[in-house]
Amino acid sequence: MRVAIATEGDFVAQHFGKCPGFTIVDIEDGKIVSKNFVENPNYKAHQPGAVPMFLKTQNVDCIIAGGMGPKAIMMLESFGIKVLVGVTGKVEEVIDAFIKSTLHTGESLCKHDQHHCRH
Repeated sequence: MRVAIATEGDFVAQHFGKCPGFTIVDIEDGKIVSKNFVENPNYKAHQPGAVPMFLKTQNVDCIIAGGMGPKAIMMLESFGIKVLVGVTGKVEEVIDAFIKSTLHTGESLCKHDQHHCRH
């Protein structure tokens, strides 16, 4: 399974589309096989739909983020990519919790009707 985590510094980014990049982790039999950071090609010029398309080209099976708009969620799900939002914390801890099936998810941390994220 290939998992992408919206990443800002060492933490899960609150806003999926505007994060600097993604930590992409390949997991097999409950173990990390590979892990690398890829820059978000649309970080400076946020364009709706561009990031889901990018993640599709990265063959991602699941995306983890703090917040994400409904259109991005629908687009990712239409590609067969599982979406987990409402996630906070350090990327390393989130990966560990995901592998152990103890990851806490919730409501998206971004309010897209106002185009601002809650902080």
